[in-house]
Amino acid sequence: MPRKSSRQTILALGTAIGLSISSAFQPVHAAKDVALVSGAYKRSISVSDLVYLADTGKARGILSDVLRLGKQDPKEVAKLLNQKLDLPLVLTSRLMSTRIGDVIIRRVATIIYPLKVPDPSVSVPAIRAGVINGLQKEEGGLTVINFLDAYPAEVMEVNIPALMALIEKAESIAGLVKFFSDSPLDGLK
Repeated sequence: MPRKSSRQTILALGTAIGLSISSAFQPVHAAKDVALVSGAYKRSISVSDLVYLADTGKARGILSDVLRLGKQDPKEVAKLLNQKLDLPLVLTSRLMSTRIGDVIIRRVATIIYPLKVPDPSVSVPAIRAGVINGLQKEEGGLTVINFLDAYPAEVMEVNIPALMALIEKAESIAGLVKFFSDSPLDGLK
């Protein structure tokens, strides 16, 4: 039995070294634009403008127009861009490989994906790569900026109708949780 486990260890180690060497010679990709798409409407926001907003709290370019039209405070959006999700790299990688992790990523892949490529065979690995590579950039956490910097497509599409549907569901779920957490059934005891 120890012989079999040592073979697996050597095979895993060899695979890891091979992937590390091959990835050193691969070109590094990162999202350069985020395309907001709703039907025939498409407006691209430069990732460099998002980084500028995250760093300064001030919007520039088309992003300033989008925030103004959406009645959003640039400083609040900058906080969201800089908010770090504390995710351990190994645990997150393992979670994304589980059945539930796959379901979550597939749902997210209906909202964000490489421009004009919503096919899960492309969008799911892109999200996984963005998360894992983003976590490697900053130990112990992931920010939107790190994710975009690690996303392996030049343009990431955001499907606005799918995003709005998710937000609506999240708000209704939050309302339902609040309703039950306020203990409305206490009076029936």
